[in-house]
Amino acid sequence: MVVDGNALAGLLDGVLGAEPTTARLRCTGCGGAGLLGRTRVHRSAMGSVARCRDCDTVLLTVVETPSGRAVSLPGARNVAVV
Repeated sequence: MVVDGNALAGLLDGVLGAEPTTARLRCTGCGGAGLLGRTRVHRSAMGSVARCRDCDTVLLTVVETPSGRAVSLPGARNVAVV
């Protein structure tokens, strides 16, 4: 299922500030910056993957594990929490 980054709000509550969908991510692929809420998110039973709208680089992943939630930002050059 593909949704926008707003679908990650509950999963990332407290990880990227009080309102995670307003965090600005800069893409390592194209250099573009944008709000997490505007990313394209692919969701499955395995987890969620947020991709850059411009170049499809994987910006963020969220996976639920038996020991907790694992969040990774492999394609985000930097993150600005507003």
